[in-house]
Amino acid sequence: MKMHYLLDTNILSEPVKPDPSPMVMEKLKRNRDQSVTAAPVWFELVHGVEQLPPSHRRDRLARYLQELAASDLQVLGYDQSAAHWHALEHTRLRANGQTRPFIDGQIAAVAAVHGLVLVSRNLIDFQIFSGLIVENWFA
Repeated sequence: MKMHYLLDTNILSEPVKPDPSPMVMEKLKRNRDQSVTAAPVWFELVHGVEQLPPSHRRDRLARYLQELAASDLQVLGYDQSAAHWHALEHTRLRANGQTRPFIDGQIAAVAAVHGLVLVSRNLIDFQIFSGLIVENWFA
């Protein structure tokens, strides 16, 4: 099946929350074969786990990441095309005094160059990017 969605960190981490959103869980299940993520999202997931002190929670999250890594979820790289798109957008936004965190730009760039809908709970973080389609599965 064709890729359609790029899942942000807050979407991929929803299944391990104590009380996950039923709407997000249903959409994850329904769109599993059409969903990918980006290397910067993977960085955020791993970094988040690695910052935690040793605990049952950290162990549970680390197991989840191992399961995710072993699944068929494709992780798209931040490549030359994405870096080029990101540089142009960063320059445009900076000229307008509207900078975003660098990693948000990387995630947006990977989605944009692959023509994917970026799925995130934080639409405000990504709506600023020109030509990027964003969707909130929590709404």
